[in-house]
Amino acid sequence: MKIFALIPALALCLVSASCSHPQNASHKNIPSLNGVVIEKQPLANAHIILRDSTGKMLTTTTDNTGQYQLSLQGITLPITLSAVSNGSEHACLDNTKLRPVCMAAVINTFPNKNAPIGNINPLTDRITSDIAASQGFIGPQQWIMQNRVFNIDEAHLEQARAEMRSGFLQALKDSGVTHPESFDPATYPIKPHDNLSHIFSYIHHNRNYDNNTGEPGHTTLSDISFRPIVGLTARGAYEPLDLARARIELNEIQKASVRIFIVGDSTSAVYEQLRYPRMGWGQQFANQLHADKNIKVIVGSRAGRSSRDFYNGRWFAQMENLIQQGDYVFINHGHNDQNCDVKKPLRGIADVTNLCTYPNSPEGKPQYPAGSPELSFQHSLERYIHIARKLGAQPVLFTPTARIKDKDGKQATLVISSHFTRQNINQGYLFTGNYTQTIKDTARANKVPLIDLEAASIEFANKVGTPGWKNYWLVVDPSINAFYANGVPGSPQSPDGTHFQENGASVIASLVAREIKRTPELSALKRYFKQ
Repeated sequence: MKIFALIPALALCLVSASCSHPQNASHKNIPSLNGVVIEKQPLANAHIILRDSTGKMLTTTTDNTGQYQLSLQGITLPITLSAVSNGSEHACLDNTKLRPVCMAAVINTFPNKNAPIGNINPLTDRITSDIAASQGFIGPQQWIMQNRVFNIDEAHLEQARAEMRSGFLQALKDSGVTHPESFDPATYPIKPHDNLSHIFSYIHHNRNYDNNTGEPGHTTLSDISFRPIVGLTARGAYEPLDLARARIELNEIQKASVRIFIVGDSTSAVYEQLRYPRMGWGQQFANQLHADKNIKVIVGSRAGRSSRDFYNGRWFAQMENLIQQGDYVFINHGHNDQNCDVKKPLRGIADVTNLCTYPNSPEGKPQYPAGSPELSFQHSLERYIHIARKLGAQPVLFTPTARIKDKDGKQATLVISSHFTRQNINQGYLFTGNYTQTIKDTARANKVPLIDLEAASIEFANKVGTPGWKNYWLVVDPSINAFYANGVPGSPQSPDGTHFQENGASVIASLVAREIKRTPELSALKRYFKQ
């Protein structure tokens, strides 16, 4: 533990003007911590909280350029920094409503003690996340909100920084960073809108969802096209950011005549190279389109997310500011909205609290607990419809892709629809109903085009039969990718009848294209397809 030698042993005021605004302090020898808070852009008016190893705490707010300053009077290293934009720090732990932007940083030493720097950004947040995981915490927020910063293993901290550098090494070089091999995003001099800060405009940052508790978990990062960089596990290596490609793709997104945004779950998501050939159909959908027609597909879908927490967990927020007049928003939720079994061991209560939405009644009426309309599946879907229309985009509703389940619930053909609940309240379900029908109800009530992808994928599954479906859904021989060894889901020993391998993602994408071309309300899209 290091004591900041230049700081006099004076009493620490917690939130007074002299602490929050060191320019007002009379002790001119006390160094001030200066930093910039950047997510995609510098965050103005973000709330900053500094905690040190003795339990002392300082707070301030960023200015309109995302910069802040704090006196380091009486502060003992190491420290953590928390930045919260558009909400309270406590709200960073809540998935039941739209979460604020929350990021953190950890600093064990200042390279320049006379001009200490404390930046907060997606890279510092992932490094902090790694340290939190090494100490047994679900995510960085739970760790930094302790009363004080406990001892940090220097080896774990350096390993976290080294893994970050490996993933961003070329991007750092391209941005003019001197000595990228020792770069620390928390203490390096970053200025708003300089070359280095622009890296963050090509990164999507978020906090993962912890299944067992329902709280936000470890930090996830993806590139501008939602290719994962890091976040599959709480700690570990990055997949490199290709900054040159990201720049090209952002330019293509911004200048496209039409953009198609895919909002959904694991069945349409983009996956890590580590898990190839696992793919969502959205990952293959652009292959159905002419490359020279100036149309761009943006797949923001996220594994494990329901229609409700895809919004509350800020996954949709990553897409929302890219949507323009004349675009399309494909809404493909339903698989995870069924997580409504409060009696399910471990995850039951967390799922109902954070993921679950309830289907309509057999009469087509929304169902939800009194005073909680946000727990209605129809109302949750309608939020995306309303936002898309407000932005001038055309919403399109999709039924979920088929699970390989027969009438007895076995993983076999003949496949039937499985997106419904029949259990009553005594069996853990507050409401029963059919999710596929609810999507159809919602499309009709809101006059939104409907793509019945469940029916199309059931037809395909039954056409290829058993064992033919295993060539399309996720059943991968370890000789193709050792990730699928030892009986993990998606291996030959544990076939996954919900998710797709590359062949299946391509087929489902072609079915989507076929159904769009058959839908009169979407006739304007026909000219973009190859066939």
